[in-house]
Amino acid sequence: MSDGDLIALYSARILELTTHIPHLGRLDGALGQGAARSPQCGSTVSVEVAVRDGQITGFAQNVKACALGQASAAIFGAAIIGQKVADLPALRGQVADMLALGTAPPPAPFAQYEVLRAAQTYKNRHASILLCIDATIKACAAV
Repeated sequence: MSDGDLIALYSARILELTTHIPHLGRLDGALGQGAARSPQCGSTVSVEVAVRDGQITGFAQNVKACALGQASAAIFGAAIIGQKVADLPALRGQVADMLALGTAPPPAPFAQYEVLRAAQTYKNRHASILLCIDATIKACAAV
C-alpha cells in the first residue's frame, strides 16, 4: 500500500472516529459476552451486552483494533443501544455488502458506515471493520 493509498484510506473523519469510541470498558449486569478477532491483522473486539425483550439495553466494548476497526466500533457503539437483536445479522450483511460489492451503506442509525466505503478495495481490512458487529452477535447469542 503506497503512502497515497494510506492517506486516502485513513481520512480525517475515520481518524476522528477513532478518538470517540463510546461504551468502552465493562458492563455491570451483562447478560452475554462475545469476542471476534481478525486473522489478517490480529485486531480484536470483545463485547458485553444486556438484552431485554429482544432489544439491546446495555452495551460495552473493548477494542484493540486498527483505525478502521476502531472507526467501525465508534459508529456501531453510538447507535447500538435500543436496537433489536434480530436485526444484527441484516446489519452485518449490509456492511459486508457495502464493502465487498459497493452497495449502499446501512440506513440510519448506522448510515455513518458510509465513511468506511473507502476500504472497499482493501479486502484484507473488511474483517476488522466487521469485528464489533460479529462480537455483538456472539454476545447476544450467549444471552
